[in-house]
Amino acid sequence: MLRLAKLEVLEPRSWEEAVHLLQQYPEARVLAGGTDLLPALKTLQVRSSTLVSLRHLLDGQICLVDKELRLDAGATLTNIASHPLVLAGAPALAQAASLVASPLIRNRATLGGNLCVEPRCRYINQSELFRQALGGCLKSHGDDCHVVPAATRCLAALSSDSVPVLIAYQATIHTIGPRGRRIIPAQEFHRADGVHPFRLEAAELIQQIRLPSPPAGCRVTYRKWRPRKSIDFPLVSVAVRLNTNAGHLDSGLVVVGVLGPKPRVISLDRLAGAPLNSDLPFLVAELAGSLKPLPNVPYEPGYRKTRLLLEMQRAVRDML
Repeated sequence: MLRLAKLEVLEPRSWEEAVHLLQQYPEARVLAGGTDLLPALKTLQVRSSTLVSLRHLLDGQICLVDKELRLDAGATLTNIASHPLVLAGAPALAQAASLVASPLIRNRATLGGNLCVEPRCRYINQSELFRQALGGCLKSHGDDCHVVPAATRCLAALSSDSVPVLIAYQATIHTIGPRGRRIIPAQEFHRADGVHPFRLEAAELIQQIRLPSPPAGCRVTYRKWRPRKSIDFPLVSVAVRLNTNAGHLDSGLVVVGVLGPKPRVISLDRLAGAPLNSDLPFLVAELAGSLKPLPNVPYEPGYRKTRLLLEMQRAVRDML
């Protein structure tokens, strides 16, 4: 059985104190739900002897202010999946939250934590013995990428279920850090580098996620594929937004995860004016023809490409 090493847990009583502690202990990790962090500490994928707990700062509140859905970063995935305001204003986010892992994990896992799930890779998410035998990688004390040997940056895969949906809803992420508060559009939150995947500065914390009210005729849905219907991370994930008017497509976008550290966003503006009929799913899938899954997660890239286009078509069909 894997055990946790001895840890010092600090419990700040204000956001300013939390930021100060993270500056004081640069190697400290932030603890909220802990469903991703604690297993990583056990397998030594993350090494830290200090945790900064946010349990006194996160209230998990979900509210509607000026037609804007506001979710505390500590809102659990279970609450998001069943909350009336989320079901009414952002049903695809409730859908995505309901598909994460298992009920026990969703009871603890938070939206802020799901935003910051570390990118996964079949070469890094293994035991320490496996990683040592392999010689490490760009994300694990090595100099080579085993996914693409010539790569100069880590190509581990985005594994968050909430991120594609938040981008589709044009969400913003509200943070606090040493330089004060700032707002990061969800589409700009991730970098194309699995070693440094988030655009959070040192000692910066997520406080709240906000979703503007979608306009009339806006439809959003989310689909994922995984071998089992619970526990597994997505091997294919796609969120689709269609802005419709009078039976035709005005605009939209497709957000694809699990290709690399950063989600891929495909505009549907070239399909403006297309009727909402049985041809639309195939037209949308054609725009994704250049996407190229990598061997960074299980299952062959060719099969995952076929599955991705299929899930994309099904997502559009679900909204017609």
